[in-house]
Amino acid sequence: MLMAGNFCRLANFPWPQPAANHRGARRGSCSPWRFPSDGRPSEPWAFRCLRIARPSAISQGRSVSCRASEITADPGQDRLMKVPIANIRNFCIIAHIDHGKSTLADKLLQLTGTIQKREMKEQFLDNMDLERERGITIKLQAARMRYVLESEPYCLNLIDTPGHVDFSYEVSRSLAACEGALLVVDASQGVEAQTLANVYLALENNLEIIPVLNKIDLPGAEPDRVSRDIEEIIGLDCSDAIHCSAKEGIGITDILNAIITRIPPPKDTAGSPLRALIFDSYYDPYKGVIVYFRIVDGTIKKGDRIYFMASGKDYVADEIGVLSPNQLPVNELYSGEVGYISASIRSVADARVGDTITHFRRRAESSLPGYEEARSMVFCGLFPVDADQFPELRDALEKLQLNDAALKFEPESSSAMGFGFRCGFLGLLHMEIVQERLEREYNLTLITTAPSVVYRVNCINGDTIDCSNPTLLPEPGKRSKIEEPFVKIEMLTPKEYIGSLMELGQERRGEFKQMNFITENRASIIYELPLAEMVGDFFDQLKSRSKGYASMEYTFVGYRESELVKLDIHINGEPVEPLATIVHKDKAYAVGRALTQKLKELIPRQMFKLPIQACIGSKVIASESLSAIRKDVLSKCYGGHTQ
Repeated sequence: MLMAGNFCRLANFPWPQPAANHRGARRGSCSPWRFPSDGRPSEPWAFRCLRIARPSAISQGRSVSCRASEITADPGQDRLMKVPIANIRNFCIIAHIDHGKSTLADKLLQLTGTIQKREMKEQFLDNMDLERERGITIKLQAARMRYVLESEPYCLNLIDTPGHVDFSYEVSRSLAACEGALLVVDASQGVEAQTLANVYLALENNLEIIPVLNKIDLPGAEPDRVSRDIEEIIGLDCSDAIHCSAKEGIGITDILNAIITRIPPPKDTAGSPLRALIFDSYYDPYKGVIVYFRIVDGTIKKGDRIYFMASGKDYVADEIGVLSPNQLPVNELYSGEVGYISASIRSVADARVGDTITHFRRRAESSLPGYEEARSMVFCGLFPVDADQFPELRDALEKLQLNDAALKFEPESSSAMGFGFRCGFLGLLHMEIVQERLEREYNLTLITTAPSVVYRVNCINGDTIDCSNPTLLPEPGKRSKIEEPFVKIEMLTPKEYIGSLMELGQERRGEFKQMNFITENRASIIYELPLAEMVGDFFDQLKSRSKGYASMEYTFVGYRESELVKLDIHINGEPVEPLATIVHKDKAYAVGRALTQKLKELIPRQMFKLPIQACIGSKVIASESLSAIRKDVLSKCYGGHTQ
């Protein structure tokens, strides 16, 4: 009888009205759920009622508000409710490194009820330990949030972006999946180089940009000065810029309201052929590759046969769903929505970032613009300290490549180092992350050779060779010229450090382009210099010479001919292949002298004299000699007493 009374109260309970469906159907009155015809409630019905309504609200006969249902419902279930396309907002957060982007994302997830308080942790969208330790975002993430403004439910799709220059292509694809962006600037640091780069990408994609001044709670915060800098440097109107502190939760509601009122909704193109932009993918050991995408045109249903326009592969959509931020399966997604797809894809290379998904039979006429193949810019050799770990290193690289299509590797052998792999990376940070993951996650002890870049060699017979390994460089008589990659670098610095940074640019074979004072006290210096000069300690020198105040951003501009030579290192008359390098002719002597002196310090003395030489071809340009250990032939003849 007690249970029957409770179910009667549930049946007569004034349930809240449902939101309008996705196609914009008008909301009507909400009828309470009915008992089955036999008068007994079915089990799923009972559990659903108990999940949605709070016991206290039921017993007191009160209605359950939308905010209450968000907190008490199953995680993510409330965000599966369809809303009109006019109520969808797709946005991302762009910022320089360490300006508070991940912390702001955490607060947005928490305030909208997307993440339960007990599940909350710092940098929630940064899943890797390395991301939390370094305070950076490496892998893209996405989250679907539900927010109610003036009794109207809205669907907010947040697409997180990396902040480092190595992942600028991934940032560009994330921006292409959005209609607006939050420009987060540290109120104490001001505009930095990567801030400018990301803003220019956002403007190229015609995004609505909302300036957000973060960390206003810091003692050194100067929001008024930073607002003026943004207006002068970028040209954005900051009269309505939002002042917030993501750490303290100040101004978060204002940000959510601005997202709804200022960012436009996506276009309704449900009747067009399917076109969906891939902005991330990763490998799941049980489901295969999981693809994150934004539907630009058309709709997609579970069971549809889909086609990847760049790779030319086709699959059946076994599962589609939304990210909230955990995966929640649905049966259909419409234009403007962000979701994921699982189709038993075995390789990330079949679903690359920037590719376009369409239906296999009703294909789109053209793919979405902007797709590029990931280009490896930095190469190095990875060798296991223990030769028996070579199979483990190969397996580890194959597993990492499942999640990282930009990672390239091929077997390499060396007489000095044994068997290993020549690996290609997007940049120095990408290289450090891969190396650290190999050592930490797979318990490998590695030796890393000096990083190098890809040189383009034009041979006399007309062939063109891409050479990333100095040992594979053709002989001087077989090549006509060597080209090396150049980058355009923009350095933002206070005016008192202009001279030292220009000196740094000249030392690295840079070609000065222009200098502009973006504010009264800050200047932008632009150089074009070889990528090989940046691979070493350029960033460390930049920070050292500016006392940490300067920042930089670079872009690839192309290949140019240079006077390059191969510098070999000989120890005891034998060449050591891993120490070979390609350098500019004018710097060969300085590099050779530094290498021979360093090797003299590191190599232990032997019973014989050991020559260390730096050679260009057969010509020795620098040499050091490691003297032999002294031979005391009489010491063993002494037979007296010693104390």
